[in-house]
Amino acid sequence: MEENINSQEQSVAAGPRKSPFLAGFLSAILPFGIGPFYNGETVKGLIYLIVFAGLVSLQSHGQSQPFAALILAGFYFFQIIDSVGAANRINRRSASGQGPAEAEVLPVEAVKSGSVFWGALLILVGAVLLLANFEVISYRAIFDLWPLVVIVIGGKLIFDYFAKSRD
Repeated sequence: MEENINSQEQSVAAGPRKSPFLAGFLSAILPFGIGPFYNGETVKGLIYLIVFAGLVSLQSHGQSQPFAALILAGFYFFQIIDSVGAANRINRRSASGQGPAEAEVLPVEAVKSGSVFWGALLILVGAVLLLANFEVISYRAIFDLWPLVVIVIGGKLIFDYFAKSRD
């Protein structure tokens, strides 16, 4: 009897169950990262938001059609299927008494670091896209220079690595 109570406490303490239907429904009607946000996957939700916004922005450029439309449609269905699968994965872990996967939990250092890099990068990218929307700069220039974002992020990761090794 006591073993049964303990196993019930473990499954309740593991985390709340997620509705796969609700995750898929939210992703279908609001396809810009709401499904992952519902599942508690904040980083994935932000990435889906950025990808969706970029794909929608590409729709107005004639050179990228019909390829951009096909990619947008594929991403739309992918994020619905992924949200349902993530909700099922969360429920399986909860039923087995395990906590969330380590990849789904932000490390404590990332939350407490106080680094302004990611906020500044998002503000910069948003400002550049806003200027492109008002035709101050062209989207062609943005697409020609997008690898700079990858270079900056790589530089940040290398800098963080060497900063940790000094401590």
